[in-house]
This record gives sequence, C-alpha cells and structure tokens, in this order.
Amino acid sequence: MADTAATHEFDVLVLGGGSAGYSAAIRATELGMTVGLVERAKLGGTCLHTGCIPTKAYLHSAELADDARTSAKYGVNVTLESIDLAKVRDHKNSIVAGKFKGLTGLLKMKKVNVIEGDGVLSGPNTITVGGQAYTGKNIVLATGSTSKTMGLDISGRVITSTEALEMSELPKSAIVLGGGVIGVEFASMWNSLGVEVTIVEGLPSLVPNEDPAIIKVLEREFKKKGIKFKTGVFFEKVDQDADQATVSLADGTSVSADIVLVAVGRGPVTEGFGFAEQGVTLDRGFVITNERLHTGVGNIYAIGDIVPGVQLAHRGYQQGIFVAEEIAGMNPVIVEDVNIPKVTFCEPEIMSVGYSQPKAEEKFGKDNIETVEYNLAGNGKSSILGTSGIVKLIRVKNGPIVGVTGIGGRFGEQVGEAQLIVNWEAFPEDVATLIHAHPTQNESLGEAALALAGKPLHG
Repeated sequence: MADTAATHEFDVLVLGGGSAGYSAAIRATELGMTVGLVERAKLGGTCLHTGCIPTKAYLHSAELADDARTSAKYGVNVTLESIDLAKVRDHKNSIVAGKFKGLTGLLKMKKVNVIEGDGVLSGPNTITVGGQAYTGKNIVLATGSTSKTMGLDISGRVITSTEALEMSELPKSAIVLGGGVIGVEFASMWNSLGVEVTIVEGLPSLVPNEDPAIIKVLEREFKKKGIKFKTGVFFEKVDQDADQATVSLADGTSVSADIVLVAVGRGPVTEGFGFAEQGVTLDRGFVITNERLHTGVGNIYAIGDIVPGVQLAHRGYQQGIFVAEEIAGMNPVIVEDVNIPKVTFCEPEIMSVGYSQPKAEEKFGKDNIETVEYNLAGNGKSSILGTSGIVKLIRVKNGPIVGVTGIGGRFGEQVGEAQLIVNWEAFPEDVATLIHAHPTQNESLGEAALALAGKPLHG
C-alpha cells in the first residue's frame, strides 16, 4: 500500500479499497479532486484476493484437466497423471500478487492517498482511522461483502470459498450448499479436478436467476459430468466428525462427504463502521440509497456490494466511476442492475444481460414478447471446441432486444456484444445487418439476430 496520507482533508474520502472503492478513487483523481482511500486489509478487496481472480485461476486449471482427459479425441495423446492442488494454489497466488502490485502502483501513480487501518464513519464528513480524524467534502462508503454462513460454524470440514481457495490437497468428495453462481462454479471446478460433488439447493433449480432454457442445458450438462444435485430441498443442519461431514436435509435424507462448502451467497460488511450512528439507513445490513447512490445523509454515498442488487465486481467499477462523476456534477447515466452483464464461469459457461423470458413477460406482457434460441450445434467454432449449448434472444414485439443469454464452453466471452445490444436497445434487424467473423462463437449472436429478424441463415 501507499504511505498513510500526510494530509487529513480531501475532496473525496472513500471507505473501502475493493473494486468499487478504488474505482471511485481513481476516477475522482482524474477529475481533479483530492482523494483519501481508507483500507484495513489489502487493496483490491474480495474480487482480487478471495473472489473473481483466484476462483477463475482455479477454473483455468480445471479446464486444462478436462482438456487432458479429452485430448485423444482431437489427436493429441496426453495423459492426466495427477492434480497438484498446492501448485494450483501457488499459481493462483502468483496471479493475485502480480495484480495487487499493479493496483498499488496504479493508485500511487494516480495520486490516491491510501490510508491504512480500520476506518469508522464518525461524522457526516469524517472518517476516523486509529484515533486520527480524516475529513472529506464527500464520503463514499464501499466496505464490501463476505460469505454468508447461515449460522453454521465455519471450521474443520465446513468451509467457505475463502478457505477452499487455500487448501493444499483435494478432498475425495464435497457437498456444496447453494446452487447459485458461487456454488456451481466450485462444483464444476472440483468435478473437473476429480472430486465427487453433490450440490444442495433449496430452490427448484440450479442457477435459479437464469432463463429456464439456460437452466435446462446446465442441469443436463452437469448430469453428464457426474455432478449430483438435490434441488427443491433445504438443509437443516451440518454435523462433522473425524472422518466426514454430514448434511441433514428437510426431506429426511442426508448426504455425507469429506468437506462441506457453504456457498449460499454473500452479505454486506457494514457492522461496526458507524453507519447507523450517523443516520445512514440500513436494511438487513445493506445501505439504502436513492437511484443516484446517495444515502440521504450529508454528502455521503454508498457503492458496491453494500448496496442492494447484484454483487459483481464490474457493477462496483461502474458505481465507483458513477459516484465520482456525480460528485463532479457530470450527471452520469444510470445503468439498471438488469442491464449489467453477468457471467457464471462453470463448465459450460453462462452469460446473460437484460431480462430472462419470464422476467420480460412479467415486465412487458406475455403476448408482447418474442424469443429465439440458436443451438450451438450449428456453430462451426463451437463444434471445433467440442462444446454444445444455446444462445437465446428476447425482444419486445416490433421493438428492441431486451435480453440476451447463452451457455456453452468459453461462452462468457460473448457477453460484451450482448450487453451492447441490450444497453443500446438494438433491434434484431439492426444486429442482423452487422457482420460476425467466421468461424467464431460470436457468430451465434448474429445467427440468433437473423432468426429473430425473420431471415435465419444456418438455423
């Protein structure tokens, strides 16, 4: 980290140095403001140290393991001898260390004053760190999130994603509590590394926030991979002994394994920071703001995972930039959560932006929605890669595309064009006139648009 700030007065004072906080700090300095950034741990927050970056490093190792198992199909005869999880972890650590070094250097170059220590909101324009008061004409709260534990004791064989990323040996079997994004990513990764996995999800399906067509493909592919899952049943308790951990389910059955991963989502980290004492409204720990991320108290804003909505690093980036520009009087454009791109990095990958079909029908009326699904079996590059899946477009009749989703190997990379289509309110007829390079998986978006515009080519 940079040295503790020599000055104690700033135009903008940010509490929290994760994705949202440091983005606000960088953008504010670019706009000519003086900035103090308070961080009690390491710059980069959850995303860099225990979330996005490390989990995707593990998932890449898992992809290589899968490639080795199937390589003979492609004429490359290699053998998967073993998985050295300690080396996987070391690789992850090297990636994180490099990104951390780069981030600290970037903040120093941008002249962000990093203040190390536990900060507490002690006034409408004051944050106290280690007994020293720092003032800001504007305060930005960005204290992030942590793994929910559902009251379970996280010890021994019961772990969260944080502990999972530090293991030096693979378990033979694992139970994953939660079939959302975090749960299916870890289940997919462990399965590829040779672990016997069972997912327990209380809601009726895996990844319940995704479009039903996507859920159908994912569950089919997970079954093919040997990933077991119990949906529509909640767990009641978790017991462990020297040999195993056992999850008791509400239907009277139980499941046992070497470890239990608690992956039931993330909750806001807002306790002990003085927010409520200064009049900031909290609801179940989340900071409540207006649509422009103002808390209604003084010049205090809140961004990132502590604000209700999707908990994504890139949402944090966007909100950090938004708040800095809002403070500067630039009146930036609001991006609704529904139009933020989302990727689940399991195998196969899921990408989505905008409305799912049920949500679109609820918003615009069932009779006012048109959809098309393009099967990746018709996509040359997907066939070369050996993956299957679909792309689905959802439009308002005679109107714009309001939802794009897809599933397939490496398919998260297609979310870039998908979010442009939705956020620029493109019509299928607009996208259909654009040229998509051949052979690429990106072509599938063009093929789907052609079909929805009434002139399918390969579908």
